[in-house]
Amino acid sequence: MTKKTTTNTRPLKLLRGGKREGAGRPHGTGKYGEPTKAIRVPQSLVHGLQQFLTDYGQGKVNALSSYMQPTSAPVLRLPLFSTKVAAGFPSPADDHFEAQLDLNEYVIKNPASTFYVRVEGNSMLGAGIHPSDLLVVDLSLEPRDGNVVIAIVNGEFTVKRLQITKNNVVSLHPENDMYPVITIKEDMEFRIWGVVTNVIHSFI
Repeated sequence: MTKKTTTNTRPLKLLRGGKREGAGRPHGTGKYGEPTKAIRVPQSLVHGLQQFLTDYGQGKVNALSSYMQPTSAPVLRLPLFSTKVAAGFPSPADDHFEAQLDLNEYVIKNPASTFYVRVEGNSMLGAGIHPSDLLVVDLSLEPRDGNVVIAIVNGEFTVKRLQITKNNVVSLHPENDMYPVITIKEDMEFRIWGVVTNVIHSFI
C-alpha cells in the first residue's frame, strides 16, 4: 500500500512544517495536571493500571493495590494427602486424606493487595524462578533484606533479591552469575512495588 502524496510526489508528512513556537498543549495541563513519563509495564498489569490512571485523572482514585487484584475465581478445594512425598528414599503411602485445600487460600494471604505477574528472562534461575513462571506478589508487605521483590529501576520493572546493608546501601541481586548486581544510587529512579511470596512453575 503506497502513502498518499501531493502532486510533487513527496509524502505529505515531508511537507508539514516544523513545530510552531507556542503550539501544542502547555506542560502540566494534561488530564493528570503534571508532566508524564513513558515506562514499560508487564502485560498482566496493563488493564489494572489503565483503570487506575482513568480514575486518577477524574480525581476519584482509590489505593493502587485495589486495581491489582487477581481475577476472582470460584473456590476449588482438592484433597490434601496427610503424608509428605519423600524426595530421598521412598516411603509407604497412606490411604486417607488430611483435608481439602484451595490453592488460592494457600498462596494468597492478602487478596486485596495481591496480584500475579509473569516472568521474562532468566536472571533468577538460582531462586527457582524460570521464564514464563507466575509470581504471586503482595503489595502490602514491607520489603526486607533477603526478600525477592518486584522493583522499578529507571522506569523498568525487574525481579531481584533485595539486599540492604547496615549502612542502608540498597542493591538488587540476580540469582544468575551472568547478570550484574544493581546498586541503587541517589540519582536513580527506584521503587519497590511488591514482595514475591510464591512462584508457580509448570513442568509441562
